[in-house]
Amino acid sequence: MGDAEIIPIGTGGRPGRGTGSTRPSRASRTLAGGAKPAAHRTPQPPPATVGPDRKPEPAAVHDLGGSATRGGPGRPATTTRGRAPGAGITPGEWLSAFQTGAAQVFGDQWEPQLARFLAFLRRRLTGEYDVDEYGFDQEVAERLLLACLRPIAEKWFRIEARGIDNLPADGGALVVSNHSGTLPVDGLMTMFTIHEHTGRFLRPLGADLVFRMPVVSSLARKGGATLACTEDAERMLAGGELVGVWPEGFKGIGKPFRERYKLQRFGRGGFVASAVRTGVPIVPLSVIGAEEIYPLVGNLPSLARLLGVPYVPITPLFPWLGPLGLVPLPSKWLLEFGEPIRTDAYDAGAADDPMLVFNVTDQVRETIQQSLYSLLMQRESVWR
Repeated sequence: MGDAEIIPIGTGGRPGRGTGSTRPSRASRTLAGGAKPAAHRTPQPPPATVGPDRKPEPAAVHDLGGSATRGGPGRPATTTRGRAPGAGITPGEWLSAFQTGAAQVFGDQWEPQLARFLAFLRRRLTGEYDVDEYGFDQEVAERLLLACLRPIAEKWFRIEARGIDNLPADGGALVVSNHSGTLPVDGLMTMFTIHEHTGRFLRPLGADLVFRMPVVSSLARKGGATLACTEDAERMLAGGELVGVWPEGFKGIGKPFRERYKLQRFGRGGFVASAVRTGVPIVPLSVIGAEEIYPLVGNLPSLARLLGVPYVPITPLFPWLGPLGLVPLPSKWLLEFGEPIRTDAYDAGAADDPMLVFNVTDQVRETIQQSLYSLLMQRESVWR
């Protein structure tokens, strides 16, 4: 190997080419289209001075073959110098490109969807929309709030609903559900599920804290929620609305993970009194899956008192992962609507009987608790 002669690659097997010689190789002259080597070209005279009466000659642009675009036999060179942006593209071509791209991104029905969105935007800007006496904006609730909840409910939690026929097709009714999950996500998922299967809007009764938060309060009002007070609840029920209540309150969503699916107290039964007074049925609802989205393993009561909130949760992911810890775990959800408990057979003054209200409250609570136990036995896994 020490005596072997090293021949550079691309020299045709002959040394001396590609090793610093000023004379181009045969391959280089072939690629140049027969042009003369630079060393043998006739030097070009310097450009003439431009006088006041004489215009400068345009410089010749040479292609790879050495011929100029002006007067040369070679192919004219392509240049973008001086060309304005979008030059040569007609409005029709722009429109066609936009339509093709929109169809690929949003589907073939993008034009009607765009028209509906523009109409929605026009109504919002001109104020041509209706809001009821509680602040409920049906268009915002359906097109914004519920539309944003759809991928979460269908793809993340994969909600399965049972007993949806127990909800009345019209007229007032009170939906009573267990409460869990550290954050009240179960209320939002219940709203979406009911509207998805029946077309009706659930009107939640929210705690005071919800309506003290700057942005949340406005969105809650527009989404259909109202303050959990007897007067508003009875007016909604008497007006034929589907009202939702979570009697456990913050004690339900803020309980430790070791107490999951164990119902807390249902308060003093005020929701039962409202249902009896208006004569509407009570539909018990059992929710499985919400307990696992934010497993509550700790609490910071001192910080909670400082912030004015019921609790500051500590979960396996929050606050250790920062904002990522707020992403709920993808548990499989199951919502079961029980058989309605009728209240229209009671007398007009039955709502003022504390024993009757207590018995009906206890009946609703036991119905939900037994349904939770039954669903837990049927569930194969938390995640599927």
